[in-house]
Amino acid sequence: MSGPSVGAVGLSRTDDTTPSTQASAITWNDEARAKILDDADGVLREAVLSTARSHQDAGAVADSDEVYAELNSKLKDRFIDYEPGPDVRKYADAIVAGEFSSR
Repeated sequence: MSGPSVGAVGLSRTDDTTPSTQASAITWNDEARAKILDDADGVLREAVLSTARSHQDAGAVADSDEVYAELNSKLKDRFIDYEPGPDVRKYADAIVAGEFSSR
């Protein structure tokens, strides 16, 4: 996942000249936050669609756990502190059900 451009990065400050001493005040600005989320959605979309394509092309009925493991393997190295969640299971089940078509 590529990060936001340098111009999109910003730090929250308590005033215009002094950085906050509160760690919770260090955040991405709204534009950078939106870009990070869009990039993350793109990575997820790419993993789901490529997995669906590979299973559709193979023509074999896939097991949901197998697809779930495949999705996790495609996602785990793309995110810091990645932990699989219910969204990954939802998409694995949808792939097995044939809800994504590459054609």
